[in-house]
Amino acid sequence: MTIGTWLFTKMRGELVGTDGEGNRYYLDKRTIPGLRRKRWVIYNGVAEASRVPAEWHGWLHHTTDAIPPAGGLPRKPWQKEHVPNLTGTDHAYRPPGHSLSDGEKPKPPYEAWRPG
Repeated sequence: MTIGTWLFTKMRGELVGTDGEGNRYYLDKRTIPGLRRKRWVIYNGVAEASRVPAEWHGWLHHTTDAIPPAGGLPRKPWQKEHVPNLTGTDHAYRPPGHSLSDGEKPKPPYEAWRPG
């Protein structure tokens, strides 16, 4: 977090809640007629937007005005656990045949066309 973000948050932010990862969510103290109040998140650790849970994402983007409960919403049995965005890391998904994946490249299931 930069000094500007910290100062802005201290002066204008009202803490409304935290999520399971420790991210803190703020609402602007000022109310300007005709405009929505600004909402933002201060990440606990690396600032990665995919770490915001769905219920808080909806609140941040003004989809809902309901602040999620402290323990989060009840999870359905079919819901999966959150997986962070690993793009650009050594753990990123690379399909078979990718130039950076380990192992031998598979042969394509077709034969290239040759004219004549």
